[in-house]
Amino acid sequence: PEALGTDYSTAKSRCDNVLNPQFDAWRTKGLVGANEDRPAVGTFDWLVFVYKSSPKYTNRPKVTQKNYDAALRLVSKHTLKDGRTFGSLSLTSISPGAVDRLHDKLMAKPGGGERGRTADGAMRVCRRAWNVAWRDKRDVVPVSNPFAKMDLHHKAKQTRPVTHAELTSFVKAADAAGEASLGTAAMIAFFWLQREIDIISRLLWNHYRPADNPDIVRIFHHKTREPVDLPLVDDDGTELWPELTARLDAAAKNGTLIITRDKLDAKRKVHLPWAPDYFRHRVAAVRADAGIDADVKFMGLRHGGNTEGADAELSDAQLRALSGHKTVSMVQLYAKASMKQRKVGARKRLESRTKTGGMSE
Repeated sequence: PEALGTDYSTAKSRCDNVLNPQFDAWRTKGLVGANEDRPAVGTFDWLVFVYKSSPKYTNRPKVTQKNYDAALRLVSKHTLKDGRTFGSLSLTSISPGAVDRLHDKLMAKPGGGERGRTADGAMRVCRRAWNVAWRDKRDVVPVSNPFAKMDLHHKAKQTRPVTHAELTSFVKAADAAGEASLGTAAMIAFFWLQREIDIISRLLWNHYRPADNPDIVRIFHHKTREPVDLPLVDDDGTELWPELTARLDAAAKNGTLIITRDKLDAKRKVHLPWAPDYFRHRVAAVRADAGIDADVKFMGLRHGGNTEGADAELSDAQLRALSGHKTVSMVQLYAKASMKQRKVGARKRLESRTKTGGMSE
């Protein structure tokens, strides 16, 4: 059994070229030759095949699958001294020492220099693949994972939080460029803490002020499968997101999606959705127009919004309620420690000390 995914052409090609010929070969006891595309059982390539057939892989976003594919391909296609590829090796022959040597080889760029992030990332994906395959095929996959407990040094660069002042500059530059949708998307990420892919491909107009409750916006976090009904007004009628709600209330509805490209498509005469790559390209251009440094990424808007919440002394529970994060550790990842938080903490400690010791008089 093999999961075929949701893309019809890919599934049909897999069936026609690999799976059905293999079935025919088994059914006819070898009278019909099987396609040799499927790797030999017990090899590293086979382990990759098992992993990529698992929901642990197929349920990942397409962009994540693409990154995992590149990492696994880098390892599988690595050529050994005897001419074999690493992917052809038997799993029982892959020792921790062999993996350490592989990592050292992958660290070196073909044209010179090092690629620590790429090599470390490949080892982490292989470790995950081995664990997933072992759970499914314990009779073939060794329990000892040679990719585990490696001394990997690369740490992902921390995302810099975008400040409210930078958000304002970005929105102004987007409007000036005739691409107001980019500014609106940035505000949604900062205020409502939604991820880029959800904003440009899943956030609908009927999520904003829905008929059954016009005082909320329904934010869905696809990555965590977490729905959040965010209030737009407080009990006393105070607008909670006045900059964003005023902008949305005045915006033209160019389709079912809130965020669409601002100009009509020349051929289709409709406002098309933003393709992720083109969206990031235009965000980078507007960011430059706004005078914001290139290290600032769109994801930094969510980090900035969470950090603003932490600076406002929101509790972890309040931050989770707004952001849709399920754990405190994820809140801490997004709500960056800031000088304001340190000053507030130091002030509270000072007040506690002086009050207790009678020093405030």
